[in-house]
Amino acid sequence: QVQLAESGGGLVQVGGSLRLACAASGRDFSKKAVAWFRQAPGKERTFVTAINWANTTVYADSVKGRFTISRDNTKNTAYLQMNSLKPEDTAVYYCAARGGTFAYKDASEYEAWGRGTQVTVSS
Repeated sequence: QVQLAESGGGLVQVGGSLRLACAASGRDFSKKAVAWFRQAPGKERTFVTAINWANTTVYADSVKGRFTISRDNTKNTAYLQMNSLKPEDTAVYYCAARGGTFAYKDASEYEAWGRGTQVTVSS
């Protein structure tokens, strides 16, 4: 089973940028789909973006054009580049992984999760 650890969160001003990293340990990272979800205080965890083994990506409408997911299989790491950040992007960001071809938007499809990293966007 792959284990995941997020890093790169922090406090940033509106319009700023952050890059999150999701480091994976375990086997066959290159064959897994990786996703980012986020959870704001008092709200449910929601899908942000995902990338499959073939580097096909999918994004939530709220982050299209601002966020970019990528992966470096040589480092067993996935990234989330976040630009033009808004106060509504404030949340704990989680990475998740699943085996198989598809990168789903449904959190229940993912079997491995990190502990999350806090992103706070101040206005």
